[in-house]
Parts: sequence; C-alpha cells; structure tokens
Amino acid sequence: MDERSAPLPYPSGWFCVGRTRDLPPGRVRTARLTGEDVVLYRTRRGAVRAVGPHCPHLGAHFGAGGTVRGEELVCPFHGFAFGPDGSCTGSPDGTRFRASLTKRHLRELDGALFVWQGVDGGPPTWELPPEVGVRPLAWWSGEVLSHPQEVMENSVDFRHTSVLHGLDTRETAPPEVDGPLFTIHQRTTTRFPGLGTVTLEQPVTLAGLGMFRMVAELPDLGATLRVWVLPTPIAPWRTRVRFAVTATVPVPGVGATRAVDRAASWLALQASVRIIKQDRPVLAHKRYLAQPRLVPGERSIGLFRRWSRQFYPACAVGPAVPLGPVGPVGPVGPVGPVGPVGSLDQEPNPVEPSPADPNPAD
Repeated sequence: MDERSAPLPYPSGWFCVGRTRDLPPGRVRTARLTGEDVVLYRTRRGAVRAVGPHCPHLGAHFGAGGTVRGEELVCPFHGFAFGPDGSCTGSPDGTRFRASLTKRHLRELDGALFVWQGVDGGPPTWELPPEVGVRPLAWWSGEVLSHPQEVMENSVDFRHTSVLHGLDTRETAPPEVDGPLFTIHQRTTTRFPGLGTVTLEQPVTLAGLGMFRMVAELPDLGATLRVWVLPTPIAPWRTRVRFAVTATVPVPGVGATRAVDRAASWLALQASVRIIKQDRPVLAHKRYLAQPRLVPGERSIGLFRRWSRQFYPACAVGPAVPLGPVGPVGPVGPVGPVGPVGSLDQEPNPVEPSPADPNPAD
C-alpha cells in the first residue's frame, strides 16, 4: 500500500522512535518514521538530537557510520562536522560550507524518545503530558499492518475486549477531551493467580495518536501497574507498536524491591503482548470504515473519531463520524483462549522479554 491509497494519511503528533537507554552519550541510531529515516544521537554532554539522515555535502547517511565528537555529529564520508544548531562547524582539513542539517523536534519522556511529525513539516502545536516519575521496566515491540488511529481506537471499543480478549472491561464515565488529550475511564474485572477475582480502576490517557498511558491500582496488594502503548507509523498502513510496563509491588516487611518489580513487570507485559497478538490478525485484515454503523453503547468510538480529526489536514478525513445511538452495552460473555494465528504471529523483528532481561533491545 502506498501513501495515496492508504485510507488515512499519516497523523501529526509525537511518536516514539526508541528508548532513552538505547541512546547513551556518543551513540548514533537510525529510526523509521512515516516512511523516512530519522537519525538520533546523544552528545558527550548528554544532549539528545534528531536530524534528517543525509549530509548536505554529498548525501552520506549519518546512521551508516556517523559518529559523535564532543557536541558535534560527524559525517562518515568526508568528516564534515555539524554543531547542535545544525550548522557545519568544520572538517579534517578545516573546510566549512554554508548548510544546515534538517533538525527534528525531539522530547524524552518516561524513558522513551519522541519525535514530532507535523503536517507539512510544521513545528509542534502541543506538548506531551508531564512524566509520571517512573520508567518502564519491561518492553516489547512489533509491527502491525494498521494505522495508529486504528490501534488507539481499540481503547474505546469495549465490545472487542470481551469477544476477542475475554476481558470484562466496562466504561465507567464518558471520555474527557482536553485538546490533544483524550481520557478514558474504565474498570476491568479479572482473575490474578493467588488473588482470585480483582477489579481494577484503569484511567487511560491518550496523548495524540502516539501515546496511550494507563495506571491501574491494586489496593489489596498496595501495588501500582503502569502501561504504555506507543504506536509509531513507519510506512503507509504499517505501524510499530511498543508496549512498556512498570509494576510496583511492595513486599511485606521489605517494601519495594527492584527484582520483584522487574519480575512483576515482565509478567504484566506478557498479558499486554497477548492482547496485541490477538488484535494483530484482525487489524491486518479489517477495512477502515470512515462512516461506521455504530450501535448502542459505542458513543465513545464516535467521540474518539471526532477528537482524532485534529491530527490531520481538514481536507484529508472527510465528514465527521456520527456519534451513534446512546445506550448501555449489554454483557458479552468471555470467549475461550485464542488459538495460533499462523504466519501473522511471527515477529518481523522479535523483541521478546524474559525474566533475566525484561528490557531487550528495541
């Protein structure tokens, strides 16, 4: 699928291009965003930068052998160096030229790196919400043949959580909209080994179409679970989805321990990954409907669609989606375990965590 034939264009917003821990001082990395490479690097003093991939001299790719020298990014082909402002600062023989790197707006938040994707290359029009104060302890990433809006829309599709995932998740209040932020109020009842049936209040905040952040409290344990879902458009109708989890579980008589938190985070991550692997074949084969036939209890899907329109040019998304009829969603019985999905379940770039290493390279 090319960009013209995609049912939705690339959205604007902040999108994750990697983890903070994978970009130490002196490192150069390449990330993919909306069909293009973005080169990331961290200076020796710790400043992180994102630039266009090619040297303006003769087009060498900074991600293929480029290096960091102090606060400068150095081209691997002829050694031209570029300072923090993107201007050429010198070369091995002292030659300079008038040119500047294409700088990309970048933010570090919650242990992740986000690059701004603007309409027609425009500057950021909003900022990410404040950090939560902790960083993820377990990560996973994989690709889905879908669009970030479709991935995020599952957050307000409560029928599918029961039918496809066997989870009893209910909306407890209408969503709240605050510009680029969309807050979902939901409650999930599930079973935990050794605890029996547990009810979790799970407020979810969407920051544009590139960040889902959920907090769930387990009062009986004094534990807190934080989950991030970070969909990044890498090509037309192709999205890299990153899951990140931090679980804080105090041990009686000891308190919080890093080892227990890591193990609990890894276990919680497995549950999250199971969900996206169940979603993936559906997302890959479903058709995006600009005017869906919403049924009672699905008003939040219409609200989400209308909220999402702000991330596209006005001419790109057609008429607004009707909000649909108002009414409760009747109980839908859980389904049994979902079986294998064949080749679609294979990771093109597997990042499977383990208890020994819950933070594999992305």
